Amino acid sequence: MINLIRKSLLILLILPFEMFAQSDKLTVSGYIKDNKNGEGLIGASIFVKELMTGTTTNTYGFYSLTLPKGNYSLIISSVGYRKSIKDIKLIDQNVTLNVEVQEDGQELAEVVVNAKREDDNVQAIEMSVNKIDMKTIKKIPALLGEVDLVRAIQLLPGVSTVGEGASGFNVRGGGVDQNLILLDDAPVYNSSHLFGFFSIFNPDAVKDVKLIKGGIPAQYGGRGASILDVKMKEGNAKKLEINGGIGAIFSRLSIEAPIVKDKASFIVAARRSYIDVLAKPFLTGDNADSKFSFYDLTAKVNYNINQNNTVFLSGYFGRDVFGNDFGFNWGNSTLSARWNHVFSSKLFLNATAFYSNYDYLLDSDLANKRPNNAFRWTSNIENLSFKPDFTYYINPENTLTFGGQVLNYDFTPGSATASSNGDKRTFGSAPKNAVEYSAYVGNEMKVSSKLSLQYGIRFSRYDYTSKEDVYYERVKVGISDEFPSGYDINTKPNDPNKVLQSYQNFEPRFSMKLETSESSSIKASYNRMAQYIHLMSNTAASTPLDVWTSSTNNIKPQLIDQVALGFFKNLGENEYETSVEVYYKDLQNQIDYADRSDLFLNPEFEKDLMFGKGRAYGLELYGKKNKGKLTGWVSYTLARTERLVEGLNNSDWYPNRYDRTHTLNVVAQYEVNKKWSFGANFAYISGVPYSLGKAQGYYEGLPIGITDNGVRGNVRVPSYHRLDISATKKNKKALFGKGESEWVFSVYNLYNRRNPFSIYTRPKEESAQSQVGVVQNEAVRLSIIGSFIPSVTYNFKF
Repeated sequence: MINLIRKSLLILLILPFEMFAQSDKLTVSGYIKDNKNGEGLIGASIFVKELMTGTTTNTYGFYSLTLPKGNYSLIISSVGYRKSIKDIKLIDQNVTLNVEVQEDGQELAEVVVNAKREDDNVQAIEMSVNKIDMKTIKKIPALLGEVDLVRAIQLLPGVSTVGEGASGFNVRGGGVDQNLILLDDAPVYNSSHLFGFFSIFNPDAVKDVKLIKGGIPAQYGGRGASILDVKMKEGNAKKLEINGGIGAIFSRLSIEAPIVKDKASFIVAARRSYIDVLAKPFLTGDNADSKFSFYDLTAKVNYNINQNNTVFLSGYFGRDVFGNDFGFNWGNSTLSARWNHVFSSKLFLNATAFYSNYDYLLDSDLANKRPNNAFRWTSNIENLSFKPDFTYYINPENTLTFGGQVLNYDFTPGSATASSNGDKRTFGSAPKNAVEYSAYVGNEMKVSSKLSLQYGIRFSRYDYTSKEDVYYERVKVGISDEFPSGYDINTKPNDPNKVLQSYQNFEPRFSMKLETSESSSIKASYNRMAQYIHLMSNTAASTPLDVWTSSTNNIKPQLIDQVALGFFKNLGENEYETSVEVYYKDLQNQIDYADRSDLFLNPEFEKDLMFGKGRAYGLELYGKKNKGKLTGWVSYTLARTERLVEGLNNSDWYPNRYDRTHTLNVVAQYEVNKKWSFGANFAYISGVPYSLGKAQGYYEGLPIGITDNGVRGNVRVPSYHRLDISATKKNKKALFGKGESEWVFSVYNLYNRRNPFSIYTRPKEESAQSQVGVVQNEAVRLSIIGSFIPSVTYNFKF
């Protein structure tokens, strides 16, 4: 089967490009790996001294260079590793050169900020991209001392959140649903534990983190704002390695080891909180069986079949559980199977098949004490996909990428069963199905020593079907209490085997880099993204109860166009990195909600949706110190994100609910010696807008705020600011007198700031007794974390 695929692809895809190859050229290719654990190095540099040209390794550590015949010295380098020089002879045949590089002991005495080329900020064609090494993330002071990937990226320019206790993050004016979060190529739909206080990513299992905010390459699609691409470790192929930590709120443990040395390895990492265990002695009566915990399990195994074939199998399973008799739980499950195949020294394949599921459950009778009087609510989104990605290394000046994907969606926006005295009633939103097809081609080309281009196009098609009656038409009926959006929905019987609606889009991508000197460059990019799925949420912050739904005949896909321009400059032999970027985004088919919208368990929720357009624009400043005892970065973002929806805010532009004008982050890490290091980060963020009712009326007996002429975003939450500090003490020994360990002491929110999460209104006491007509309101500020939080964590490795 492999041979058949190989021959077919060589004939159909490779031969047309052989016009670029010359008979007097040969190719050197192979893998660059860490000699301690056998992990492939991402972005390692391979430089040909004699020709002043080179390349970098891909996500799996593979590289390919086509050169004129001759003798060459290859310089292999990566930050944190010793340079390695290999002499090769390209005389009469292609050469396979695999290299294992050694960590630089002197470099390890400093804080390593990047796992990439030292001048990558200037030389790489990509812009609006941030990569953070896990060593750096682990040194950032964190809530309760627990290392958190998602909280770390919120310290980068262009990234924010609506507040503490909110799930997900926002990038350049985009919603939480506009971020494609990938864990070993499988999408994750809720990246948070404990209502947003921690992320689902176990730091002991993460190998690489890459956030793409603009200039998005053609191989990515399906979301409008950003790509967070997280790669898991492959497991130590050299020896047994155990990592773990004991913290104030949860503990973690990971084990990685070779199955067959240098051929196959695995990693298993687990975490579990123990809030419920610590609290149990204090819970009595009806609360004795209360559950509030979270856990996750991450695992991966890989097998290097031979020089040309490697297979990987990885998975994640995590869950949050809260409640007593009335229970609430949610979680993600993913499974990825990947095959890396080297067809030739120039053609590399990564084929991925994955399964992903996100679901939540509300159950009023977890203990089955009242089966005849219960309520059960479920919702989920499920994916199954196959995705081949090819890379063809034409020559050092041209790298071609192409591939495609078939992605199946199953949506259950909300299904509920209520039992009362033995009578059951089932209600909710109809399940939906869809298939997204996509294909792409892209090329990275070095036009000259100064100018490089990356361009491509992606084509996507989305077919929507439904197993139940279809809401085939939105009918304008006028705004009223029953129809707050002014629309009703007509229905008709549906054929579940018939495609109800198809959408298709071309998504062009373009990036350019012009070197203005050896240490500076100007970059520009444009990309169009089509997003076919939507997160239904009319609250200020995303929650686990939000509903994922499909584009339908009534809901069009979101279309986002972004342009960006930046200047990048390195100083002091790459000790300092600086950048300035500006961007503008045009957003079409954006969803907002009428006042009093009913989204949950509403089979006709489409009638409460309102559609319009958006715009987002901003300035991002970034400065980073990479070397020395003191390292870190400063980022500042000046931004605006707005919506225009007919019928809302007097049909004028209004700030979106996650609009933040100013965001300032300062991250500093100081290594005193090999034993002690310190960290600090400061965050200042402008408040988000909200709609504050000046007075209050009643709707069906419930209080509602009344704003002037339905104004949106008429007030802002006060600004947010916070300082965190940490100290790390390294020990010579770990458990049982072996390995190594460290104590991490940290204080979150050092100066005890009561940052507001939201503002809500309630009737003033003197007018609350009257529910007739209008009563006066008072504003109440809600803080999720209202004090400083000290913590101690013990980490070990052996």
